[in-house]
Amino acid sequence: MTMPKSNPILHHLAIIMDGNGRWAEERGLPRVAGHQQGVRTVVEIVDECVRQKISCLTLFAFSSENWGRPQSEVETLMALLLEFLAAQRQRMLGDGVSLRVIGDRSRLSAEVQVALQKAEEETAAGSRLTLVLALSYGGRDELVRASRKIAQRVADGELEPDAIGPADFESSLDTAGLPDPDLLIRTSGELRISNFLLWQLAYAELYFVDAYWPDFGPPELRAALDSYRQRRRRFGLTAEQTAEGEGLSNSAS
Repeated sequence: MTMPKSNPILHHLAIIMDGNGRWAEERGLPRVAGHQQGVRTVVEIVDECVRQKISCLTLFAFSSENWGRPQSEVETLMALLLEFLAAQRQRMLGDGVSLRVIGDRSRLSAEVQVALQKAEEETAAGSRLTLVLALSYGGRDELVRASRKIAQRVADGELEPDAIGPADFESSLDTAGLPDPDLLIRTSGELRISNFLLWQLAYAELYFVDAYWPDFGPPELRAALDSYRQRRRRFGLTAEQTAEGEGLSNSAS
């Protein structure tokens, strides 16, 4: 068994990008200006994650609850998404970034669904960073959809109810095949996870920052990574057990 250790490696970073609208309102700008600046921040953070050799970055881009926002704002967000996919295609290909989308795509427009599928297919060979966009996504909705998949397997006689285990749930989630996030960052000063990756965040380290997403640049990301590297991840074990594990690991090396 590989024991948790201090100064842990970060494989998967998840971010709740919050505060675009408030950033704009505090500057007397329309909310769309905050979303536009937020897209620029996404590009900077993706670049920094590539430099930091983080293998997976998941961004909470549009929640299942966001459909309740004014129609004009929803349309603006979808238009910005299409612009992002078109503008960043070559950069993703050149930087070895593969795109993956999680969430309930059925609620997205046909135009957006086609653009997302095309971007996923074109960047599939990227091996430096997997960029996961959570779109029309809600953690509870994901768990319900995963439960339905498992229930169907039981109904089809493929799986016995008593045999259902964590691996069955993990393979039925939108994130199947991806490691669980090591670190969750939320911007804007809010202290909650807002229905994001409810299963996957079970043992993630949490980092909250007051800066709005448009102001969260590479320096702020590096500060979050420095904080993460100072933590000791125990995964339910005692401090003594983790220390012993680190000692064994160091001896083996």
